[in-house]
Amino acid sequence: MPIQRVKSVGNTQALTSQVGIVRLLEALFACVTFSLVVNQGGWYGRNGDWCMFCWCFCFAMTLLVLLVEFVGLQHRIPVSWKNFPITFAMYATLMCLSASVIYPVTHIQNNSAYGKTKDYRIAATVFSCLTCLAYSVEVTMTRARPGEVTGYMASVPGLLKVVETFVACIIFVFISEPVSYDQHEGLKWCLAVYCICFILSLVVIVLCIGECTGWLPCAFNKFLSGYTLLAVLMYATATVIWPIYKFDRKQGGEPHRPSYCRNTSFCPWDKLVAVAVLTAINLLVYLADLVYSARLIFIQA
Repeated sequence: MPIQRVKSVGNTQALTSQVGIVRLLEALFACVTFSLVVNQGGWYGRNGDWCMFCWCFCFAMTLLVLLVEFVGLQHRIPVSWKNFPITFAMYATLMCLSASVIYPVTHIQNNSAYGKTKDYRIAATVFSCLTCLAYSVEVTMTRARPGEVTGYMASVPGLLKVVETFVACIIFVFISEPVSYDQHEGLKWCLAVYCICFILSLVVIVLCIGECTGWLPCAFNKFLSGYTLLAVLMYATATVIWPIYKFDRKQGGEPHRPSYCRNTSFCPWDKLVAVAVLTAINLLVYLADLVYSARLIFIQA
């Protein structure tokens, strides 16, 4: 009787390759993380909701990426598969990193949890860190190497765009609760800086993922350098203006931590400091982005 060969269904290479195995670990770690949290009802408030969203979203999107590559649909969907997976992996790294910091601070350190509940929360924190590590490994494995032709989002400037938008989102959270930008015109300018630069960076990401860079009225690399230079100049002004109006007594600011903050771990004044620090960080990120973008133009020229 002749031996019948059973034809495999799907691309098993998507699951057995090094990147595929890392993605399986990402899904596993994320699943274990939110399962541990749900088992003991170990989340509450906006911080807990954000952490739970990060783990569930990353788990679902990782399964989607695995499914698309396993079935072989990456060439039939209207997105650039050279840009989408690494963009998601970079966002997932930052999201899980934030959850790995926020969850233990709000649910372990500043909480009266004890016994089995505390053990579950500590275990969830450990697996959240492992999830973040797994996504960072994927980014390292799939990012562009020198001389390699790949999607823009796999390059250093592309990954920096993800960092820029994520940091801007954190800034939006801190300045909106409580509202801290409506006292002076200078603070409103800072808000405009955050919004304009965030929108432009997000537009670049969307154009790359949707393969729509040809829609621009000028060369894509020149657009990148021009807008990044503008972002550096705008963030430089915000880096100076925000501390002046928030920490200088002559402008109505408070240079020292108020007494009402003694009984809280993260009061409104701390958020103002965080905004100042994040503004400086994003300025450095945009500056690095400008250097790499200018370097790409010289290489192509």
